[in-house]
Amino acid sequence: MLTIEIITFIGSILFGILLYWRESKSNKIYKFFNKLFYSKELQMKPGSKKGFLYQQSLLMRLVYLGALYLLAIIIIQFLIPFDMGLIKIIAPSLFGALVGTYLANFVFKSSEVIDEKGDSLVDAVKDTVEKGKDFIKDLEAKDNKVVAEAKKEIKAEPEAPKKSARQRLKDKGHL
Repeated sequence: MLTIEIITFIGSILFGILLYWRESKSNKIYKFFNKLFYSKELQMKPGSKKGFLYQQSLLMRLVYLGALYLLAIIIIQFLIPFDMGLIKIIAPSLFGALVGTYLANFVFKSSEVIDEKGDSLVDAVKDTVEKGKDFIKDLEAKDNKVVAEAKKEIKAEPEAPKKSARQRLKDKGHL
């Protein structure tokens, strides 16, 4: 029984994405209900893109999605009179649709940011690549200096062997 809830949850995420995308393109239904319920002074502005899910707060999205799912369950119960266990899947489906709307919102916002700042992002990446190349060249130059110093030390004449600790102790008379 758990698999049907998981399938419902994933399907609801996709449904939430679809609803959010559809409402971002046109909010005619929301405008219709807005004109129906509010007086002329309280109605939304003609240029507003706000909808049931699009540009709404969490609480209002939850209310509208809950009402949509309850309406769908009532219609299904009248069409199919026997118990299908729809009450068990309302929570995963409602939560999935809510997650789907926020996922779609994230995709829309990130695409807007990329569209607005796309050129500056490309410039930033190019600058970063150039700085990285300069850093690598500096490291190579430092490595070459270290290698040259090591070669000089190797070629230098070996020093006379120093006395061991035992010999020094003997010289002092401690042994």
